[in-house]
Amino acid sequence: MDLVRKLWCEQEGQDIAEYAVMLAVILVIVVGTVRLIGSNANIVFSNVSSSLQ
Repeated sequence: MDLVRKLWCEQEGQDIAEYAVMLAVILVIVVGTVRLIGSNANIVFSNVSSSLQ
């Protein structure tokens, strides 16, 4: 019974899981932003290139 109580009160595992979820959310946001900026930058550079020619 002490083992169950100790595992129930243990919060280190919860902290690790919360950090993992936060890291996953941050990575999704960063990857989405980079892809969006990358495609928009490609369009801008293509427009500039065609204007110079």
